[in-house]
Amino acid sequence: MIDTAPYDQDLELAVIDDDGPHALVFPCRRLKNGWAESKSGKPVEVHPTHWREWRHLAFD
Repeated sequence: MIDTAPYDQDLELAVIDDDGPHALVFPCRRLKNGWAESKSGKPVEVHPTHWREWRHLAFD
């Protein structure tokens, strides 16, 4: 469940939108007031349903 997502950690988020369920292709971080893209810190307007730890790849 999304309410168990930790703060201050890179996460992979799952969302359901007009295209159906899918994972975001960039890591996000949970903030007190929402979500932000991990690398830029820019807010991301999403309503995720699930999360898991971001799997860092060699090219990240």
